[in-house]
Amino acid sequence: MILLGIDLLQKNDLSGLKNKAIGLVTNFSFVDSDLKWGIDILFANGLNVKKIFTPEHGLGGAADGAHVSDTLHPKYGVPIVSLYGDRRKPVKADLEGLDMLVYDIQDVGLRFYTYIYTLAYTMEAAADYGLQYMVLDRPNPLGRGVFGSRIENDLQTFVGGYELPLQYGLTTGELAQYFKKLKRLDLDLRIARLEGWRGEMHDNTSLFWNVPSPNVPTYESLLGYAGTCFFESTNVSEGRGTFKPFLVLGAPWIDGADLTEYLRKEFPDLRVRSRDYMPFYRKYANANCSGVEFFPNTEDNYFVITLKMMDYLLKYEQFDILDRSDDLIGIKESAQKIRTQSLDHKAWKESGMEFIDFVEDCLLYPGELKYRD
Repeated sequence: MILLGIDLLQKNDLSGLKNKAIGLVTNFSFVDSDLKWGIDILFANGLNVKKIFTPEHGLGGAADGAHVSDTLHPKYGVPIVSLYGDRRKPVKADLEGLDMLVYDIQDVGLRFYTYIYTLAYTMEAAADYGLQYMVLDRPNPLGRGVFGSRIENDLQTFVGGYELPLQYGLTTGELAQYFKKLKRLDLDLRIARLEGWRGEMHDNTSLFWNVPSPNVPTYESLLGYAGTCFFESTNVSEGRGTFKPFLVLGAPWIDGADLTEYLRKEFPDLRVRSRDYMPFYRKYANANCSGVEFFPNTEDNYFVITLKMMDYLLKYEQFDILDRSDDLIGIKESAQKIRTQSLDHKAWKESGMEFIDFVEDCLLYPGELKYRD
């Protein structure tokens, strides 16, 4: 049985949080193993939560990319400060009167997920202004797998930075320790640890799927998202606005049957079918798209599958990389490398192995970090 950080904190009578003025960094995923909302738990136990900071999607799950404004909590009346609105990092005025920041948000184990940068930015703010910082830990749903090269500092954005590989294999608490080490933060960092987690992927645990954001509604959607998210920065529908986000891909100009045949030849064990579908919002809303539907398992590497699909789509004149200043994972150069089919997988692995060596002393739990070939 796996106990979450919030579970063990309650078993220890919320030790370390009493008599503290707390700024809580959290969202809708902050629940214990009995599905009790963490905010209610803290207030019910008389803790002094003075402010709540929220990441992308806000406290309740706003649509992806939506600007979220500051407000007041409807039940407890404390200020809710959006870190996905006018600012991404708390300023001095936001932290006045606080002793500690407490972080509990379910993330997905991938570099291009914005929650982990809210973790990094709030840690930096706590270090700047002398606050303690506590992470209530949660398992990494993708387990201990590592993939991809570390992103370069000059390519850092809010969806890619801190020298992380594409998939990093750390829990939230371990990732916090990595940020502290990487940035040499002078920070009193405390981790409310997990109990019983040994590096398993989500499907090998008894934990419920704690939906991290609106477009990752199932564990299978996360397995696909791990690679098909690359298509967010192209003119191919990645399934947002459909019944299976990140598990259907297509466009009006794609031959879905031909793409399916290509993928089956490249990946004989891949479970994929030809699929026509019509998004109800986002790209190609209300237009018929021809493409593919995936049925992933944990053995599939959707990073590699996606790169093969990119290669295939180069034959279409219509296929294009969208010109966006915040391109997913922050590396427009990768799009050009994909176009010329010059990605250096050996260099990726060498960089990923360098990351594994660097984080060795950040690990808190069993399970060896392994690079995914």
